[in-house]
Amino acid sequence: MPKMLRWYDTITFNIYWLGLSTLSNTMTPLVLPLLVQQFVGNQDKATFYGTLRLGSLMVALLVQALMGMLSDRSTLRFGRRRPFIFIGTLFDLVIILLIGFSAGLSGISGYWILFALMVLLSISSNTAQGAQQAFIPDLVPDNQRGLFSGVKAVLEVPLPLILISFTIGRLISAGKMWFAILLVMGILTIAMIVTMFVREKPLIQSPSPLKWDPFLRLVLMAALFTLIILGMGELVKWGSQLTTGITSTSGIFLTIGPIGLLAMVVAIAVGVWISIRVGLGGSDGKSRNPSFTWWVVNRLAYLVGVGNLASFTVYFLQARLGYVREAAAGPASMLIMFVGVFILLSALPSGWLADRFGHKRLVAVSGIVGSVGTLIVILAPSLPLIYVGGSIIGAATGLFYAANWALGTQLVPQGEAGRYLGISNLAGAGAGAIGAYIGGPIADYVSQQLPGIPGIGYVLLFAIYGLLILGSVFALLGVKSEKPSHLALAGMAAGSDSR
Repeated sequence: MPKMLRWYDTITFNIYWLGLSTLSNTMTPLVLPLLVQQFVGNQDKATFYGTLRLGSLMVALLVQALMGMLSDRSTLRFGRRRPFIFIGTLFDLVIILLIGFSAGLSGISGYWILFALMVLLSISSNTAQGAQQAFIPDLVPDNQRGLFSGVKAVLEVPLPLILISFTIGRLISAGKMWFAILLVMGILTIAMIVTMFVREKPLIQSPSPLKWDPFLRLVLMAALFTLIILGMGELVKWGSQLTTGITSTSGIFLTIGPIGLLAMVVAIAVGVWISIRVGLGGSDGKSRNPSFTWWVVNRLAYLVGVGNLASFTVYFLQARLGYVREAAAGPASMLIMFVGVFILLSALPSGWLADRFGHKRLVAVSGIVGSVGTLIVILAPSLPLIYVGGSIIGAATGLFYAANWALGTQLVPQGEAGRYLGISNLAGAGAGAIGAYIGGPIADYVSQQLPGIPGIGYVLLFAIYGLLILGSVFALLGVKSEKPSHLALAGMAAGSDSR
């Protein structure tokens, strides 16, 4: 560990998060929805988009864990983490170029090529991320981790969102997809180059033998979680058949809406139970930690709602306000900017608020406020009011990122934080998979059944997400204890989800 860290180390240690987040927040809400729409058309675009998200996120989860384990044991002279970041970024750049060329394809073959490329991008980007997230634990003394984690939070969440809004989003909206892709590549490259200046020392002693049991448990956990999500997707398809012959809006809503909500709730609850039993080992008493289990349920339910509101923003704006294809990227990126600004504004005082009122209370407030913001977005008849709703969601999410993780760090057994908090990464990856794979067919089916009502399928889907955000508050009733802590702001950036 370096004896002294300088101010610019806060940048070199963390700037790669800016590159990673710019890449993920460009691909997920802007590029991928438009390409999927181009390949499969309007009728089933949300369903195909959800399938793509499920496949890429489950791969991302496994690769990130494996590469983190391998970089822990790296004895390369160039350093433990930097070779993984360098190699992962090089492959990222090649795959991003191929995704750009895929925009010239058409039909279902183009979709499956995009699917394969996104799986490869998940492998390469999480090769880098699995190593990147170890810099602060590796190199930063305990008394400086709050500062470094705070800089990480700014570079990872609000700054990329604001950057995308003013540059990449406008390029995509103007039909200049290639310029946007090249800009993303440039930002990622610069971030990687600066990261290479991290003063990292190679391991001197040979590492202990690699234990595969934790990774094999993760593989089994991810496989079972995927099967649960697939099963709930089939439940939604079965439920849609019950609406045959129903022509009223209320009848379709009251049939498919509760089934869709139930499917996501079951996926969340059973997914968390399976994750903890398999990931931590069901034979020891420690794995039956009810407060920890309910904390993971809270985290996953909130992230399913908020994360997928962003994923389907382009489709929502197209259907609700009549934007044509790429034209929706402009207002979508502006909405992303409002969310990013309000995440920043609410995250900054969150440490003080959490210490004063308690992390659990702050997480509950974030759920209530986030559901109110979602309701405004659903009911808004115009773009300015949608921006208002998005800003409220951003403020709630800033509070959530800070308080939820800090709360989780208080609930894990001492000395086993890494093992237990690794489950939260499944919550991040599972959120995108559950919300998109199960939710996509709901939006498509309702839109097809009620074509005369603009955006009606996405209104129902967003309502389900809002209920999940609100429902995350009730999961906190199972969290029975909270230790005093002053780590809220540092905790905000302590855990990173698969992308």
